[in-house]
Amino acid sequence: MANKHRSYEKDEARALRDSGIAKAIIASEGTRFDSAEEASVFFARELDFVKSQSYDVEYPELTALNIFPISTEADEGAETITYYTYDKKGVAKIIDSYSTDLPRADVDGTPSVAKIKSLGASYGYSAQEMRASRLAGKGLDARKAESARWAIDSANNKIAWAGDTASGLMGVLSAGQSIPLYTILADGSGKTKWTEKDPDAILDDINGMAKQVARTTKNVERPDTLCVPADVYMHIATKRIPQTATSVLNYLLENAPYIKEIVSAAELDADSVETNPYAAASGGQGVAFLFKKDKKKLSLENPMPFNQYTAQTRNLETIIPCEARTAGVIVYYPLSCLIAIGVS
Repeated sequence: MANKHRSYEKDEARALRDSGIAKAIIASEGTRFDSAEEASVFFARELDFVKSQSYDVEYPELTALNIFPISTEADEGAETITYYTYDKKGVAKIIDSYSTDLPRADVDGTPSVAKIKSLGASYGYSAQEMRASRLAGKGLDARKAESARWAIDSANNKIAWAGDTASGLMGVLSAGQSIPLYTILADGSGKTKWTEKDPDAILDDINGMAKQVARTTKNVERPDTLCVPADVYMHIATKRIPQTATSVLNYLLENAPYIKEIVSAAELDADSVETNPYAAASGGQGVAFLFKKDKKKLSLENPMPFNQYTAQTRNLETIIPCEARTAGVIVYYPLSCLIAIGVS
C-alpha cells in the first residue's frame, strides 16, 4: 500500500468492527485480513487519511473564502452573534480656565443580531468499495471527501456574497447591509459597461467610487480592495493605457492612492445569479465591490469552518457526516464599502 498513514480514531474502528462490515470484507477472497479487528483498524486508518486530505484541499475559485476576513471567534454552540455598530458624537468648544460646562463626547452603539446556521454534507463508502480498495492495493477514493468539503465551502461562499433570504443570513451584496451604491457614469457614446469603455472612462469610474467613499466619510474610510467580474478583470488586465505598455490594471495598482488589490470574482458576473443578486434582474448586471480588507470593517463569521464527525455505519455503508456553521458576513462599517452596479 502506498498509504503509510498510521493514526486512526478508535471510535471509527469500533464502529466498523461492531457493524459486521469488517467480517463481510474478510470473508471475501484476496482481501488478506487475519481478523475483523485487523480489517477495522486498517479501514479506520484509511478514513483518517482521507479526512486529513480533505482539510488540505483549497478551491481558489470560491473567492469570498479567500478575500474576506474570516472570524471564528463565536462559539460553535452559539445560535446568534450580537454586534454593535458605533458612531462617534460630540463637538468640542473653546473654554476658559473656570469652565464647568464641558461638552460631552460619547459613542452611540446600535445593536444588531446575526443568526448562525449549520451547513451539512456527507460522503461514504460501501463495503464493496472498501473490499476493492484493499484488493487493488489502493487507498479509499479521497475525492468523495473533497466533494463534501467543496459542497460546504461552495454554500458558504454563496452566502458570503448574496446571503440566504430563507435563513436570514446576509452577504456583502444583501440589501439589508445598507452598503451605498455607486452610479456608473456613461461615456461620450452612452456606454456604461467597463468591458466597452476606454481606459480613461474606466479610471474615471474607479476614481469616482473612491471619491464617493471619501466624501461620505470625510476621508475616514479608505477602501483598499476592488472586486470585479471575471470579464472586467480580463479587460482591464489587457487593455493598455493609450501610447503606453501599461495595462489599466497595473496603472491602478501603481497609482490609485489606496487600492492595494484588484480581484477577479466570477461571483460578480452578470450571469452569476446564485451569488450576484443584480444578475437576476432584467438584463443581468455585473457589479464591482470596493471594500476595506479589515476584520474591524467586515468579516465572514464562521464559528465552525468545517468539521468531519466519526464515521457511522448504515447497513453495508460507512458514512462520514460533515458540518460547518456560519453567520454570513457582518458589515460593521457599511460606509467603508461601495457597490457599483452595471460594470458588465
